[in-house]
Amino acid sequence: MSTSGVLSFTQQGWEQVLVKVKRALVYLDAACAESLHWGCGSTRLMEAVGGPACHLREFEPNAVGGGAEQPKAVFVLSCVLKGRTVETLRDIICRSHFQYCVVVTAVSHAVHLTANHVPAAAAAELEGQQPVFEQLEEKLCEWMGNMNYTAEVLHVPLLLAPAAPHLALTPAFASLFPLLPQDVHLLNSARPEKRRLGSLGEVDATTLTPELLLQIRCLVSGLSSLCEHLGVREECFAVGFLSRVIAADLANYAPAKNRRKTAPGRASVVFVDRTLDLTGAVGHHGDNLVEKIISVLPQLPGHTNDVMVNMVELTALQAEEDNQNIVAPGCLAQSNDTEAKALWEALLTTKHKEAVMEVRRHLVEAASRESLPIKMSMGRVTPGQLTSYLQLFKNNLKALMNHCGLLQLGLATVQTLKHPQTAKWDNFLAFERLLLQSIGESTMSVVLNQLLPMIKPSTQRTNDDYSPDDLLILLIYIYSVTGEFTVDKDLGEAEEKVKKALAQVFCEESELSHLLQKITGCDSSINLTFHKSKIAVDELFTSLWDIAGARNLMKQFKSVYVPGNHTHQASYKPLLKQVVEEIFNPERPDPVDIEHMSSGLADLLKTGFSMFMKVSRPHPSDHPLLILFVVGGVTVSEAKMVKDLAASLKPGTQALPTSLLVSGIHTVHAALDCLLTAS
Repeated sequence: MSTSGVLSFTQQGWEQVLVKVKRALVYLDAACAESLHWGCGSTRLMEAVGGPACHLREFEPNAVGGGAEQPKAVFVLSCVLKGRTVETLRDIICRSHFQYCVVVTAVSHAVHLTANHVPAAAAAELEGQQPVFEQLEEKLCEWMGNMNYTAEVLHVPLLLAPAAPHLALTPAFASLFPLLPQDVHLLNSARPEKRRLGSLGEVDATTLTPELLLQIRCLVSGLSSLCEHLGVREECFAVGFLSRVIAADLANYAPAKNRRKTAPGRASVVFVDRTLDLTGAVGHHGDNLVEKIISVLPQLPGHTNDVMVNMVELTALQAEEDNQNIVAPGCLAQSNDTEAKALWEALLTTKHKEAVMEVRRHLVEAASRESLPIKMSMGRVTPGQLTSYLQLFKNNLKALMNHCGLLQLGLATVQTLKHPQTAKWDNFLAFERLLLQSIGESTMSVVLNQLLPMIKPSTQRTNDDYSPDDLLILLIYIYSVTGEFTVDKDLGEAEEKVKKALAQVFCEESELSHLLQKITGCDSSINLTFHKSKIAVDELFTSLWDIAGARNLMKQFKSVYVPGNHTHQASYKPLLKQVVEEIFNPERPDPVDIEHMSSGLADLLKTGFSMFMKVSRPHPSDHPLLILFVVGGVTVSEAKMVKDLAASLKPGTQALPTSLLVSGIHTVHAALDCLLTAS
């Protein structure tokens, strides 16, 4: 079993789709499009469709239907075939002239039974049958207008978007984010008085909303399919409250029982809640070029993990803003370009300085192969130098086509190095380091008072000052890294000052950012009153207190802050690092906060007997394959850290850190976006 198993899992799934799409109109939803984007590329799909015209369309209510010359349609969907999804299917088909419809869903039939409230006992009796899919096939024929037309509904587990050998994303679950203490109040609102929850520690599958429980079951179905492809029986572990629910659901997933009995290999799947450590998600410790690219360049529309690269510089158009929408944007994913893929994987695993030099080396080698008149220069790599190399390809169509993927990554690098937000990166890092020293030497009120002078209205800010979005990132950093702190009168007064200053700054913004719109509920600064702004800030601080208390019930992983001493400055120790170090601890102590989830009576007996007899409990390092699933996303630096740690601590282990981005790959702004969405 190798890390290529994750890539082959995705590609094998898409091969099952590709055999169905010849001469068809293909409708994809955003999550499946993203899986295709990273797994095998849209070019592969268009080749399979054939014909001169582009037959790819977004699956949405207003999607254009098929004309009389387009009798076949294939719908590739990441969700349960129910409710609004089925209504959209019906509307598209009814306004088309289809005679052959194929619907591919990434969700298994077993989960469709759950979604339709079929009891577990009745579902077990239906093994091998697919009544939900068969009923939809009849409906498809009815909507096409002839029961003799052809309709197919099938399940293909299009769960992953493989970004690298050590990193796979789950775009369909970008909105899945761990619970915070304030969410207990929402859960309690639907529960009778006598059955109210006291804390997150009491949350289990029976206490979640039906919508969240179904979302978890869809994820579990996909992960079970991945384990089947890898040929492993999985042991499930969890760090955090929502992770515990997901791990327990996977461990007890009934459709997986038979495949586990015959699985030749074993694997440990460890789920970790992102909310236990948001410091890493919003911090600037990561010295990684890709992290900066994803943070500063605009998001590729419809995607959660890729960016738009402005390609105008390689055309004859003037590099003006109006021309940017004329030329299709470039991106980071280059699944069918061996040269670009090699550079991409190098960028993910090297530090910023080495990564920029690697970009230069690849451009120089490509220019040399095309016999372009390149002028070599050594020393520090500058944006101007990289631009001069990129310009060599501008008027050479053959060279452009041969190295299109590489040029997209090169332009992404240049545009990031020139971006004003990149210049702020070191400022953030310096302030975060100062905060770490202050936290050890001062109270929380003193730390907040240090932040107060930095809260400035737009009329008083320079390019070096912090915007409202930047300030929110710093606040999350402060509260997450500090964890538990002493509550006193000074803290209350300092918080009120910061709240008032923030509320005033929000009101005085000439244009509200996406984050401020989400926080305040106002799409325009004209509608934002001080009263509305103050309410939003109060709610924000409730979330900040929840973040600070996220590790309260942890015993071993209670802190990510390492105090300074005479020889070392205070520092931040990522929770993920602590988890991986504990997993590969050579002394193999019983994990305290890494909880094993039993998959049946045998496991329960084994765990019970271990209290009285010398029976070893299941341990996440027991097996050669480790899948680390971070519920809420990881940063590029964290993914690299896990990969390097696993290799150094236990060289024989194949570590596949599989992440959710509220992404998949987190950026500092995405982390805050996820938090607000979840709240």
